[in-house]
Amino acid sequence: MITLTPNAISAVKSALSNAATPAEGLRIMVEAGGCAGYKYMMGLERQARDGDAVIEADGVKVFIDDLSQSHVTGMTVDFVTGLESSGFVFDNPNATSKCSCGKSFG
Repeated sequence: MITLTPNAISAVKSALSNAATPAEGLRIMVEAGGCAGYKYMMGLERQARDGDAVIEADGVKVFIDDLSQSHVTGMTVDFVTGLESSGFVFDNPNATSKCSCGKSFG
């Protein structure tokens, strides 16, 4: 369904180990909004919910709700570190357009 790069896996493992409350994995969601029509939402999650797809990569679990699954099929998630900013980057083959921030797509 989706692929996490080694950098993304490392970033998620770090976030999970430093979380204030126990978490089992990372949730990736797509919601209406953002400057291009849809936006990605991410957060640590305690457990899977009904209807979730659960992807496991190198010990990292990613939860994707049933409404978001069609929007992220085939997507690659990376984590980049730069001089001015660091963060997750989404390479989504389903996006027909995206905004300059990289967090919103159409």
